[in-house]
Formats: sequence, structure tokens, C-alpha cells
Amino acid sequence: MWQEVLGANRFDILPNLIALAIAYALAFPIGWNRERQDRSAGLRTFPLVAVAACGFIQAAEPLIAAEPGAMARIVEGVITGMGFIGGGAILQTKNSVKGTATAASLWVTGAIGVAVGLGSYGIAVVLSAITFVTLWALTDVKQRIVSDEVPPSSA
Repeated sequence: MWQEVLGANRFDILPNLIALAIAYALAFPIGWNRERQDRSAGLRTFPLVAVAACGFIQAAEPLIAAEPGAMARIVEGVITGMGFIGGGAILQTKNSVKGTATAASLWVTGAIGVAVGLGSYGIAVVLSAITFVTLWALTDVKQRIVSDEVPPSSA
């Protein structure tokens, strides 16, 4: 059986390498933003999440190509795993919750990896762009809103 799956012509690393590199490249700006903002997950974490999600899809594809339901279960597992990793990034204190943007960004990064793994490059590019622009552009907006809500200190 393994000879059929791993036949002599099946070891073609270039398509996999290209997809993994695309997943890495699309996640890198998101990780760069989180690193720049000094968040708990950053430059190393985000590309690794995208590469892992893409890798799970690509590794499973030859084994389950004839079963779309099986691929759906693989995607469901990746989604669940992303939720688990994201949940670890969220910290709740007495009066605040921190890390939700990082958690959401990790989840989107998993979706980028899955999209690349499935060959949906357009979706992956759009997800990456929307996430980066949201994190970049809305950081200043959020800071202005928060600073407007803080009452002046009485000295």
C-alpha cells in the first residue's frame, strides 16, 4: 500500500515547498506587527502557525484525496487547534481581558495556512492583507478611543 502512496513519482518536494513558503510569507507581516507591538506571540509564532496548518493539509491530501469528508475533518481539527492556541494567548485579569487580538490573529493565520494548503491562494492573500491592515490601522484608532475614555487624573 505504501508503495502506491509513496510511488517513485510522488516525492516531488517543490510544490510543497512553494506552498509552505507562501504560507510563511503571508503570515510574516502579521507576526511582525505583533512583535512590534510587543505581544505574547510574534515574529516566530505566526509563520510557524501558518506553515503547520498548511503542512497538515498537504500531508493529509495524498492519503485522503478521494474522501472530501476526510479533508473536512482535517480542516476541523486545524480549526480546533487554532482555537486552543488562541485561547492560550488570552489573559483575564480582574478588570480586563488581554490577548484577544493576538488570539484572533492566530486563528486567521491558521486559516491562511489552510487556504494555502488547499490551493486557495487568493483567499490566503486577502486574509493576510485584511489582518495586517486591521492590526496596523486600527491600533492607533483603538489607542485614541481608549485615551478618550480615561478620565483626567485629579492631582
